[in-house]
Amino acid sequence: MNRQEPSPFILTINGGSSSIKFALFRTEDPSVLVTRGMVDRIGLSNSEMLVTDAATQQLSRRAVSAPDHRTCVGFITEWLKQRVGMGRLSAVGHRVVHGGKTYSGPERVTTALLAELRRLCPYSPEHLPAEITLIESFRQYDSTLAQVACFDTAFHRDMPRVARLLPIPRRYEKLGIQRYGFHGLSYAFLMRELARLGAPGEADGRVILAHLGNGASMAAVKNGRALDTTMGFTPASGFPMSRRSGDLDPGIVSYLARTEGMTVERFHKMVNTESGLLGVSELSSDMRDLLTQERSDPRAAEAVALFCYQAGKVIGALAAVLGGIDSLVFSAGIGEHSPAIRARICAGLEFLGIDINEPANETNQPVVSSEESRVKVRVIPTDEEREIAESVARLFGKGA
Repeated sequence: MNRQEPSPFILTINGGSSSIKFALFRTEDPSVLVTRGMVDRIGLSNSEMLVTDAATQQLSRRAVSAPDHRTCVGFITEWLKQRVGMGRLSAVGHRVVHGGKTYSGPERVTTALLAELRRLCPYSPEHLPAEITLIESFRQYDSTLAQVACFDTAFHRDMPRVARLLPIPRRYEKLGIQRYGFHGLSYAFLMRELARLGAPGEADGRVILAHLGNGASMAAVKNGRALDTTMGFTPASGFPMSRRSGDLDPGIVSYLARTEGMTVERFHKMVNTESGLLGVSELSSDMRDLLTQERSDPRAAEAVALFCYQAGKVIGALAAVLGGIDSLVFSAGIGEHSPAIRARICAGLEFLGIDINEPANETNQPVVSSEESRVKVRVIPTDEEREIAESVARLFGKGA
């Protein structure tokens, strides 16, 4: 009897400023997760590599010396050799935060694409340099290995022009300054899941997607098309996040420059790493910590209240863009695991037809709205790594 050769594998790479998440998928239809892993605390002491087997859920961890992202590629490739053999790897798919105006979907990595990403580095200085380093490192390891860039901005690429325009002198638009939106890989996955799990036609309705994690944003989708989103030119905009400020009065920049001598670099650091939940609470950037301490510390209580207030306000604004709302989807760390935050965000939104079923919400059920609710409120776990793997598979299915 002839045995069918096992399917080749796709490796996904999701690089952050101090960590790399990776996952190995077998290229079937749909892709099958084999392993997830992470190299954490890159550039810091006590770096470690964690790997979880998808079938057994067995976790292994080991200390590593990870001074930079390039070094981490060595750990990952050595692990791959032992796990499946590098020869059975068909492609590497990378999450790339910013694709500028150029890229509207996944693209095979070429010399020209890398040159364009280097040009775009000022758009996302916290993300793109490390992502480029990871791509180049895999190229140096094996120049014949196919690599694919999957862009977080692509989901929002066809938003109406009025949603992309920023109210600044028109000449700056030629420099690429516009609303791009982010978390696009998460949103693409959530829309596919909504089509799979929801009622017939639900994914073609008026949908608000709420990706609430360390970074947080929302998107308005109608008939499967992105109409608007909260993040703009950079991921620092929108409503408050764990460490990012979200939208601010631009006059604050000149005020702090005059009164405190604050430089552009110092302001950039403040709004990206010292603000949001951490800045308001002065305690923690982790919502779980703040919920634990809110009864004893008014700063924690105010940080939580501000997050929920601003998130609820955004839902109202996006509902106006959509002309109403049929489905609200919560996802990512806070959205998936915090019943209290979901309930507080939805409190007062009854006028939109949102009514929460408290027992279902408290137990993190897939549907947390009541039967009387005109809006279906769902909790759908996101999976950016799977979306990358599926994007790579679809691209190569088209003969890329």
